[in-house]
Amino acid sequence: MKSANSNRPITIFTPSFADENNSNAQNLTVKELVARLPQDQFRVTMICQSEPDPRIASRPNTEFVKWSKHGNALRLLRRCLLARPDIYFFPRSGPLDRTFFDLRRYFCPNTTLVSYIVIAMNENTCTGLVARSILQANLVCANSAHVAGTIRERFGVESAIVQDGVDRRYYFPPPLKEKSGPSIVLYAGSFQPRKRVELVIRQAARWPEVEFRLAGKGETEEHCRLLSAQYQCRNVRFLGQLSSAQLGQEMRKADVFFFPSVLEGHPQVLIQAAACALPSVAMKLYQPESVVDGRTGFLAGSDEELAQRLGLLLTNRELRHSMSDAAVQLVRRFDWDSIALKWAELFCQVAAARGKLCSAQSEAADGAHAH
Repeated sequence: MKSANSNRPITIFTPSFADENNSNAQNLTVKELVARLPQDQFRVTMICQSEPDPRIASRPNTEFVKWSKHGNALRLLRRCLLARPDIYFFPRSGPLDRTFFDLRRYFCPNTTLVSYIVIAMNENTCTGLVARSILQANLVCANSAHVAGTIRERFGVESAIVQDGVDRRYYFPPPLKEKSGPSIVLYAGSFQPRKRVELVIRQAARWPEVEFRLAGKGETEEHCRLLSAQYQCRNVRFLGQLSSAQLGQEMRKADVFFFPSVLEGHPQVLIQAAACALPSVAMKLYQPESVVDGRTGFLAGSDEELAQRLGLLLTNRELRHSMSDAAVQLVRRFDWDSIALKWAELFCQVAAARGKLCSAQSEAADGAHAH
């Protein structure tokens, strides 16, 4: 792969955090990608609040913009506009991205915008900066075929499909030994309405002999705690926000991963659960490709089916074991090294295409001046 200008690396700015302890799914994606991008071919600028991931900190051609208590959007924007990177990668929905969109045509007309859409588009998600990041992007990427289909349906825009991978430093199968004690059901993710963590509490009330562990934080956590107390659930544990290493340990302890969310893209937690040999029960609405219905877990079409499938796994040890083995086999396709290679190829393609366009525009301008 060659950069648009073989004499220098392709420069990438991304409003993503490089911090080692940042477990946000979108930031995890960028960290795994940057850690693997060829260092002589790509110069990357990221945000950092505390200690960066050591793999990224030791990577040559990597710069960090310090995150502080105040003035971050202005400082990041100034850095981006002055540097005029070849690629602005993975815009989010903050003031930095909004201002970049507004000023891009004046200050960074040659910067290629590469958007990565990680949630299905519907009437609620396809508005605002998300819509702008799709309509104004030079390249739109989606993290699943289902998400790509919703982008096409809502905007008439085709997108490249690039799935997320799994960090095998933290997510791997448990040692082969017979487990003792009560069965464990694990939920991991944020606490927000679309995740429907309340359904986990209701299942805990139905299965008092099973331990239910909930990892994460968010706006609906207090309601879930009150609901747990209302149902007198002594089998529910709120684990709080976990690091990747801690979440991997919890997944290896669990017997079933229960994920009742109704609006997703391709959730990393489902890939991580499969890597830890953990069968999952999730909704089929967003068609997650890391769960094969009936083979590595279950995809339910209704809340009633969701509860029924959970019960089936809790009462059938042999089925759990067979699905665990199949999940480990399936997750081999979600390899970060090959995924990062695909991203690198896409970055080179858009940078080359932009370079050709700029060259053609320059030649046209020279011709016009000559006349």
